[in-house]
Parts: sequence; structure tokens; C-alpha cells
Amino acid sequence: MDRRHVIKNLAMLPIGGSFLSMGHDAQSEPVGPISLDEDIYGSIGVDTIINCRGTFTIIGGSRERPEVLTAMKAAAGNFIQYDEMAYGIGQRLAEITKAEWGIITAGCAAAMKHATAACVSGGNPEILLRIPDLSDVQKNEVIIPRYSRNVYDASIRNIGVNIIEVSTPEELEAAISPKTAMIYITTGRQSATGQPLSLEVIAGIAKPKNVPVLVDAAAEDLTIPNVHLEKGATMVAYSGGKAICGPQCAGILLGQKDILLSAWQASSPHHGPGRDNKVGKEEMMGMLAAVEAWVTRDHAQEWKNWENWLEQISAKVTKIKGVTSSVQIPPPGELNNRAPTLHVMWDPNALHITGPELAEYLGRNKPRIAVGGRDTGENSTLITITPSQMVAAEAPIVADRLAEVLSQKRQPKKPMAAPAGSLAGRWAVEIQFSSSQSTHKWYLEQDENWLMGRHESDFNNQDIVGTIEGKEVKLHSTYREPGKQVQYMFGGTLEGETITGKIHLGEYQNATFIAKKVGFSPPKQPILIPNGPPLAT
Repeated sequence: MDRRHVIKNLAMLPIGGSFLSMGHDAQSEPVGPISLDEDIYGSIGVDTIINCRGTFTIIGGSRERPEVLTAMKAAAGNFIQYDEMAYGIGQRLAEITKAEWGIITAGCAAAMKHATAACVSGGNPEILLRIPDLSDVQKNEVIIPRYSRNVYDASIRNIGVNIIEVSTPEELEAAISPKTAMIYITTGRQSATGQPLSLEVIAGIAKPKNVPVLVDAAAEDLTIPNVHLEKGATMVAYSGGKAICGPQCAGILLGQKDILLSAWQASSPHHGPGRDNKVGKEEMMGMLAAVEAWVTRDHAQEWKNWENWLEQISAKVTKIKGVTSSVQIPPPGELNNRAPTLHVMWDPNALHITGPELAEYLGRNKPRIAVGGRDTGENSTLITITPSQMVAAEAPIVADRLAEVLSQKRQPKKPMAAPAGSLAGRWAVEIQFSSSQSTHKWYLEQDENWLMGRHESDFNNQDIVGTIEGKEVKLHSTYREPGKQVQYMFGGTLEGETITGKIHLGEYQNATFIAKKVGFSPPKQPILIPNGPPLAT
């Protein structure tokens, strides 16, 4: 059994069995009115976080530019007609970005959804209003290279299209038919110039067949003129709350004007499948202000500031014996989450803490700091610090906090306690989600403290690995399908042949479970193996 593999898979389990709570418990003190100052979050009992991770939606995306806040405040003071505003924004985005047209949406995922609806409907409102029932709609398929399947393509699937996966140019050629509404790709190494299914190759196949190509560039720096449109893309979608530093609930879609006008038709305030993706007039003008600011920002000075903050942090933490650091620079042409990243490294056997454990500790204890953490070998671990969403005043706070925690004396980890019982066998697992119940199954094998086996969840079965120390049980499995996954991290206590505890579901919050061992006695009967093919069916 690969025990290092087990430990790696259990690294995401909350330390000490703690689980992220939602809201306050029944005994918590009531909170008063919100504070309209820098303590606005504290006034509802929520701690702020120093963001050393980058533009993750789960912690708020990016810091909005001052120009964005000013534009949003100005836009709030008047009423407008939405289509007139959208047309004016479209013209202005075209002027700034050199694209043919642009629209502002409720985030990058909404841009992808509206683009898909536009390619399905062609601007025909009768087709638009049939979404997501495309049974009698001609264009009801979207082609996605297998390398581009991801959790965000749910916004495309929400339109009701059938997804066709391809892996080669030949498969792409064969997949295109009168049913093809669009091709969707993500940016990255596999879509780069020179790759078998690069954007240029895909566009070269799609354009003669009049099939639009949508590029998902959510976290990229905005390029002007747009690099993806120049390579043959029909449309390109960006998040507003990432590198562009616009409103977190806004995004932009750039590209071919006639399709983008159909995409605007498919978005709020118009009724239909995009009505649930409403973006306010304030966010629309704020997003436009962010794009305008992009072309006047001093990006070189921003980069220097980031490097200076990382240097401050590095200088502080590398005074600790055994701690080293290095700054990783993205290669030229890499536009996704483009920023320098500080790697702080040490031997976990010397400091008795791993990178993931330190990241968990920093993220849960004040002052809360979000950093990345991972193990890189038996004697090597690290945390990562990305400065793109920091401000100057936070650099010394981060440096001091890291130095404080890394300098703490810790005892070597104790050997694993002997198991309190045997978990080998079959288990029925009753799960209580927030508003429903489900029954899963485990089939476990045990080698002293180490567990492995299969987990039958609602719609799939997958490998499960884990440990038992005394009565404490930890198990981890991942439900995977193309473009989606669910993490199951079980933490519970063994009593007899019952385990009770909580499940950390990653981004999908928590659940509770009760697992009971199931007796199984296979029938004892001889097996006859025929000497030839069957004599009857």
C-alpha cells in the first residue's frame, strides 16, 4: 500500500477534525446593525482575511480599483434604459479593446452561458425561450476538447446542449455537423501555439464551417489587441473580479458583434434563460471603468511593488534556520493569474509542520492569512504567497506572522496510535446533507493504521483512502466526471462497529454521517466452469 499516497490524499482534511462552520450557533450573541466603515464585516461577526492566494472567488476575487468604486457610485444616482446603456458600453469596449464589440455580464461564467445561448438561438427569441429544452432545436451541440473540460463548463451545459468531447483535429473535423452551435476552449499549455489542438488549429477547422469558437480567458491579463481574437477566436470571455480588478459580479465578452448582440438578448433584463444572471447598471459602468483603467494603469510599477513585498517577507522568514525561499516568475506569454509567487520552503521533519498544515493554521487563526500549501517530497514542504491582491501595509503583517509561526518550537509528531478496531469489510453510510439524506457504501481493507478500498456514492464509485488512529477515522475519496468533482472527506469516531462524524465537502460545505458495518457471508457453493460454449442461451 502506498502510504505516502494516502497521506497526500488526507492532507486536505481539516486539522484536528475541525470543520468550517456556516453561521452562528443558537447560543451566539446577536449582532447589531452593520458598521458602514472598514469594520463592516466584523459587525456581522465575520473576520477579514489577508489575501496571499490571488483572485479566488471564494475569498472575494480581486480588489476593485478606485475608478471602479467611483464609477459605480456615479452610476447609482440615475436611471437609464438598459439596451441603450449596453449599446453605448459595446461601442466603448470596441474602441478600448480593438475588438468588434463587447458586452458586460454577471461574471465570466455568465458570459459563457450567454455566448452559448446566442450560438444556439442565433438571436431568434422563440428558440431562446425554448432553452434548455433543445429537443427540436437544430443547433444543440457544443464541442469541447477533452483538455478543456472543467467545473466552469456547467454554464455551457446549463443551456441544455449536448457536449461532444474531442482529442484530435481529426475527431474535431468529424464532430462538426449542422447540430454544432459552438466550440469552447480554455487557455493554457494545450491550447497554445504549436499544440495538436491549439486555438489556431481549432479556428482553422471551425471558421470555414462557420462554427463560432469561444475562448475562456477568465483569469488572464487583458491583451490589446486581443491575442485570442487575433488567433481566430470568435469570442473571448474574461472575469471582472480577477486581473482586471473590476466588480466581482461582472465579466466581459468580446468578439463578433452580431453574436454578441444575440448574447446580450439572452441576458437580463430580457426574459429567458439569462434573466437569473442580472448585472446592475452600477456594476456595468464599474466594469467599463475597470477596462478603461487597465490601459492607463502602471503595470510595471505594480509588478515592482509585488516583488518588493515578497522580498520583505522572504527577508524575514529566511532568518529562521532551515527556511529557504525563491520567487517563481511566470514564463513569457503566460497570461493566467500572472504575478510573481514566493515559495517558502523547509523540511517538515525539522520544523514538525507541513505546508498544508501551516496554510490551514494561518487561514483559521487571527490575523487570518490565505496562503497556498503543499508537500513536495519526504523532506520538503512549502507555502506559496501571491501578492497581486495585497496592499503595502499587509506585507509586514504577513512577514511577522509567518516568522512567528515558523519559529514556534513543536514536538515531533507522535507515532500513530494503534487502531481501536478493524474497519475491514462492508459499511452502510447514512449521510445527512443540509436538506436531504442519502445512503452510500464503503468497501474497506485495512493494513494496521492504513485504509483503502472503494466508495459507492450516489452516482459513481471511486477509490477511498484513509487512516485510523485509536478511535479517530479519516477517509478521503473524490467523485469525478468530466468537468465536475466532489470531495468527500470523512472525519469520525469509531465506537464498536459504528462510525459517526462529519463530512467536509470542499466548496460544497459540510454534512454528517453514521456508518455501520454490514455483515456479509457469501454462499458456500461449488462453481462449475463449462468446458465449452453454452449449449443454450
